[in-house]
Amino acid sequence: MQQHSAFDRYSRQVFINEIGVEGQQKIMAAKVLVIGAGGLGSPVLQYLAAAGVGHLGIVDFDHVEIHNLNRQIIHNEKSVHLQKVKSAAVYIRELNSSIQVDSIATKITSENVDVTLAGYDIVVDGSDNFTTRYLINDACVRSNKVLVYGSILAFEGQMAVFNYMGSKQLRDLFPEPPHPEDVPNCDQYGVLGPLPGIIGSMMAMQVLKIITDLPVDLDKLTLVDTYHWRFTTLSF
Repeated sequence: MQQHSAFDRYSRQVFINEIGVEGQQKIMAAKVLVIGAGGLGSPVLQYLAAAGVGHLGIVDFDHVEIHNLNRQIIHNEKSVHLQKVKSAAVYIRELNSSIQVDSIATKITSENVDVTLAGYDIVVDGSDNFTTRYLINDACVRSNKVLVYGSILAFEGQMAVFNYMGSKQLRDLFPEPPHPEDVPNCDQYGVLGPLPGIIGSMMAMQVLKIITDLPVDLDKLTLVDTYHWRFTTLSF
């Protein structure tokens, strides 16, 4: 395999005045945990790995299924039936062999959430249910970790940054999780593949801005309606 210097690889980021060599060094030293290697986790992992985030943790207990492939683009037909964390790790290592990857094949629970998050600077929530989202949020609040949050359904998605520089958290926006039976999900209503690509890319951009100390909107929820092509930001 041909060897390239870090500057060769990341030069188009280093050329950005607001990033530079110092910003790239911060990216390469960062430790980010991505929970969920599915629709949202796929673009998040793609772009964080491509940017050179030095240490990526991936949490998912699921296996790749054929119906995942319309949107979970780090997986492919050869990945079907494999653990998502293993498939994701293969993708990342083929994209950027310099990255340390932790594959954590587990379901987030109240018993393991704190130890799972330990050792990472930033947590990205790409989970698909409110129980897990609140477990992750509360653990981030306890340990004072930054949380980048996103969710998707059909044509609509949302994204926010929680618990960063004194900003608010998920419970300030939604104090209690809804009853599971009241919540629509992708299994019922589906999701069009580019939507998680849009939201996940937005989440990855926020992570990179946090790592490099660039401005991040706080106490804001960004709503994306791709059906009507509306982008709305709400304060909370």
